[in-house]
Amino acid sequence: MTEVYSQWHAKLTLGFSLQNGSRSVLSTRVHEGPLLIQRALYPEGPEICHVAILHPPSGIAGGDMLDIQVRLAEHTRATITTPGATRWYKSNGRHAAQNVLIQVGAGAQLDWLPCENIYFEQVDAAARNRIELHPDSAAIGWEISQLGSVRTPGHWLEGRVVMDTQLYIGQELVWVDAGELAADDALRQGICGLDGLPVHATLWAYGSVLDTAELEVLNEQLGWGPELRGGLTVMPQEGGKALYLLRALGLHAEDVRGLLVQAWQHLRPRLLRTSAQPLRLWTT
Repeated sequence: MTEVYSQWHAKLTLGFSLQNGSRSVLSTRVHEGPLLIQRALYPEGPEICHVAILHPPSGIAGGDMLDIQVRLAEHTRATITTPGATRWYKSNGRHAAQNVLIQVGAGAQLDWLPCENIYFEQVDAAARNRIELHPDSAAIGWEISQLGSVRTPGHWLEGRVVMDTQLYIGQELVWVDAGELAADDALRQGICGLDGLPVHATLWAYGSVLDTAELEVLNEQLGWGPELRGGLTVMPQEGGKALYLLRALGLHAEDVRGLLVQAWQHLRPRLLRTSAQPLRLWTT
């Protein structure tokens, strides 16, 4: 019996603009295919628009192509997340990809907080992110990846993932995190690589320069253990700004995400000038 696989070719474009001088609204919402959003919400008041992106119900399979574009106009504020993990399934000889473009205008502020990507056995996938920040904007985002199911011995025995993130400030490319990882790569077990841990993540944040004491507090929160660890890098930028990169490794995605949430709670009041309460969606 011949197996028949459906393929998603989906696009989602979200645009945020100001209404009545201070209310951020989702003014553009265009979609093709099964990429949708839940209703825009305002749990923090009218200044910050919260949106959850809904991925295909069964996850991403071989042959699926997803394109997501997010644009924040000047002085708008948005918090974007997903209601659950994005699952990448067996590719069956066909490449799958997700391309994300984020553009944040002058004076705008963004929280980009998706749940983790889980790459299952025999996946052939590419996750590409292009982030374009205005020098006068502020933003915090992250990418979390889990290789295989931690309930399966070896975690991830066969597969390939391409991960490519490019971050621009103004017209300048200031950070690139690109690579291809196969299940049999020595990097997975190497002490200078993933050290046998199946979950890795990067939090990026852009905003004002923090003083040494504030950075030391954040560093102390990260810790360094056999099942969960993190480290912080600071890249000074022009105009009294800095790009902060937090890298984390862990055995469980929930623990790694918890570490990033804790860092977000530390950074958001200082970079986005807003208190940080965990999103209600994360507890449902």
